[in-house]
Order: sequence, then structure tokens, then C-alpha cells
Amino acid sequence: MTGLTTHVLDTAAGVPAEGLVIDLYRISGSISEKLKSITTNSDGRVDGGPILIGESFVPGEYELVFHAGDYLRARGVSLPDPAFLDVIPIRFGIADITAHYHVPLLLSPFGYSTYRGS
Repeated sequence: MTGLTTHVLDTAAGVPAEGLVIDLYRISGSISEKLKSITTNSDGRVDGGPILIGESFVPGEYELVFHAGDYLRARGVSLPDPAFLDVIPIRFGIADITAHYHVPLLLSPFGYSTYRGS
């Protein structure tokens, strides 16, 4: 498999993060080009396969922006104002278009972690 995928888990609730909005940007110097906005499904993944695949999957710098605060508020989580984590940007590079880039997010109201998955 090639392309870009993600998976979001709500570690505080112990469930996949369903309904979390994610924006994808391609970064070129100081310019951020929004490529798409997607929402996670009941498994915390994105429907329809990879977020980027085929001709749109090109080397470069990208950013996934996870709208964590909106997701947590919709779940009824009481957050301070302003929230400690509201919008979580994860910037990464794609160098090999024959590879699979998986960028998962483990989320709670006061912390998160990510890594290059498989």
C-alpha cells in the first residue's frame, strides 16, 4: 500500500475518535495550500482509503491539522477556556512515493502523541 493515512484514538475515553475534523495542507516555504478537509468515521479512520494517493501523492512537506477541541467539546468533555489542546498541527515530510505514510494521533484533553505507523 502507498499513500497517506491516519487513525485517531481518544485515549482518555478508550475509543476511536469518531467525528474529528482533519485538514490536510501541502507546505511550500511559507505558503500552506489546503488540499482537503475530512472527518473520521466510527473507527477513527477516514472513509474512502488513503487521504493522499495516486497523482496527488507527491514528495514534499505536509501538515495534518486535527481539530481536537471541537471533537472533545462535542463529546461533552469540559475544557478550560482556552483549551490546552484545541488545534493540533502535525507537520511531516513525504520523501518516498512508493511507501505508505501512516500518521496516527493518540489524543486526550491534555496530551497527544504521534509516530510514523505502518
